[in-house]
Amino acid sequence: MIAVISDSHDNLANLKKVASFVKEQKIETIIHCGDIASIEVLKEAFGDFKGDIHAVLGNLDIDRDFPLKVKNFPNLKIYSEYGEVNGIAFTHFPQRAKRLAESGKYEIVFYGHTHKPWEETINKAKMVNPGNIAGLLYRATFATYDKGKLKLIIL
Repeated sequence: MIAVISDSHDNLANLKKVASFVKEQKIETIIHCGDIASIEVLKEAFGDFKGDIHAVLGNLDIDRDFPLKVKNFPNLKIYSEYGEVNGIAFTHFPQRAKRLAESGKYEIVFYGHTHKPWEETINKAKMVNPGNIAGLLYRATFATYDKGKLKLIIL
């Protein structure tokens, strides 16, 4: 099972709730669709997480020293425009997600930026926004994905 989060905007309290859920559910992979804001806050929430964290940069990830800070967070991998893990694509921006979905290469493409949980189908690919962890504009939500099954989790 994969946990998919986005737009955490340094909301440590909600990130810790996600970390607790991840631990309880024995989730081994986390995808973050951007607007992390601070590697330090992400590390504080998921520092003892033993699985892999794949994160793409968002428009508010202005701290471009991320690669230097990741050295002390070995299970975190940062991607600039989009990432791919086990045939799943993820990015921050909806326009890029749409292009990835239209490519026909992916069964599912996750994205963030709008903060609104959303799902649509483009060329047989699901394009999914898991919402936002920060709880800005909409309730704090994230998603899980397991063997083709998608579930929205409300914090």
